[in-house]
Amino acid sequence: MKITSQMVKDLRDKTAAGMMDCKKALSETDGDMEKAVDLLRQKGLAVAAKRAGRATSEGTIETYIHAGGKIAAMVELSCESDFVAKTDGFKEFARDLALHVAAVNPVAISREEIPEDILSREKEIYVQQALDSGKPENIVEKMVGGKMEKFIKEIALLDQQFVKDPDFTIQELITDLIGKMGEVVSIKRIARFQVGD
Repeated sequence: MKITSQMVKDLRDKTAAGMMDCKKALSETDGDMEKAVDLLRQKGLAVAAKRAGRATSEGTIETYIHAGGKIAAMVELSCESDFVAKTDGFKEFARDLALHVAAVNPVAISREEIPEDILSREKEIYVQQALDSGKPENIVEKMVGGKMEKFIKEIALLDQQFVKDPDFTIQELITDLIGKMGEVVSIKRIARFQVGD
């Protein structure tokens, strides 16, 4: 199939990938737009894995204020170069993250950063609920494991479904951004403020 410049432009608009990457993806998928999008996303994952250990000393801080000044969030998003930090796509992603933090109020950035006391308190509640319902001990363990996993996904930012597009987690969006920007991107800090809280 002949790959037209319009097809390349359409794919580029959908993915924000480079022109040559779009042309190559369309060639490899015989012009199938959806398969090309998937291929570019997979390549983004590969780029992210390759760059994982690199330092991120540049970036931006973005804020979001909601509800007539009653709720606000601040996010520090970092990358490798000042060039990427100044791009519209990078800044827009940081603003979207701040909006997400204001809306969803994550406890920690990653599951590893969740305070142990929060996890143990929640686990105790789930164990007691399961025991009170009369479930056998071996079933209790499985039930508690499933409930704890769900709880972690609700409070760890990277595991949360993105508030503007629940089909993707924050981690998937960061991986996609790494593929588009060609640099390591990471969330350094988050803060959420609420009047009277």
